[in-house]
Amino acid sequence: MAASSKSIVQEAIDVAIGERGEIGIQVAAYLDSELVIDLWGGLADETTGWEVDGDTLFPVFSNIKAMTAVALHIQAERGLVDYYEPVAHYWPEFGKHGKDKGTVFDTLTHRIGVPLMPVGVTPELMCDWDWMVEQIADMHPLFEPGTRSGYMAYTFGWVVGEVVRRTDPKNRPFGKFIQEEICQPLGIDSLWAGIPPEVEPRVAKLTNLPPVGPGAPGIPPESLRFRASPPEVGTNQEVFGRSDVRRACIPGAQGIMNARSQARFYAMLANLGELDGIRLLSEDRVRTFNIPRPPCDYDPVHGVPHHGTIGGLHFAGSPGMGAMGNNPRAFGHNGAGGSLGWADPGNRLAVAVQHNRMVPHGPPEESPLTPIGTAVREALGIPH
Repeated sequence: MAASSKSIVQEAIDVAIGERGEIGIQVAAYLDSELVIDLWGGLADETTGWEVDGDTLFPVFSNIKAMTAVALHIQAERGLVDYYEPVAHYWPEFGKHGKDKGTVFDTLTHRIGVPLMPVGVTPELMCDWDWMVEQIADMHPLFEPGTRSGYMAYTFGWVVGEVVRRTDPKNRPFGKFIQEEICQPLGIDSLWAGIPPEVEPRVAKLTNLPPVGPGAPGIPPESLRFRASPPEVGTNQEVFGRSDVRRACIPGAQGIMNARSQARFYAMLANLGELDGIRLLSEDRVRTFNIPRPPCDYDPVHGVPHHGTIGGLHFAGSPGMGAMGNNPRAFGHNGAGGSLGWADPGNRLAVAVQHNRMVPHGPPEESPLTPIGTAVREALGIPH
């Protein structure tokens, strides 16, 4: 790509930092199977002056749900999981208290009835996989599985991950499954659900959102947000900056990666399941990942209609996905604080935009990252 085109994206990064309050940013994009944009700017830690580079790792929270969902799709591809079987078919203990009919598809689409974290959860307990899955299995569902939405801010990862683990002939820990079945085949070297200790010095420091609680502006009084992601394990530097949390596999809420690795993951999806001769998913399966899951009903966790796809991802127009643009064929995922990644199979485009200043999922025009997504498409000659 011409240097002048790259300068469009670098200018958007610099404006976001210089004029819109951003601290540190990475942007990466693949076109077909080629990394065509790999840019960054600003500070990984504003308290020390440590500058972002291409190897800086960012905590990107629910961005990891895309990789978690793809792990499940890989098991379906292999005939090891049927989306329409009950979760309890693979994980019998999950079937307690009326959850026995809740399906894998209900889980992918956040309709399984267990969006809330266990009572008494702490950062230490959240790091204990066995404790978490035992607690979730013993939960009474908030509603009859399959009848309504309830965004699984954290619990998505343990339910999906336990199904994958139980259907894995090697019975691997879920974080190892992601490494061996997604990252290693695709040559992705900096994407984890649970980092190895040696990479921790590369992880950027978060700048938190101002504290909010029940009754805050924009949060409906009936919102379950603070039970789905309790303050004790909130998406902030104090919790997710802890070494034990960073190293634990929390595959619904704790992804740590750099932009080029996230973009390479989405390049596989943008190329309909294949990258550089390595096929993880069939074209037909990936073609379904942008289809909205009907009905788009009210989600008591977010306090807005649920905007998920049948593949466990987000489509254009979903809250927090403004940088992805309006292409109805595109799909991706974001996370608390605003980082996001997406695939656009129609244009064979994959993009990741990551940062360390936590911002709310407001309208697209308010996001400091929306102009960066626009700049990427302009630089590559792709319609907005």
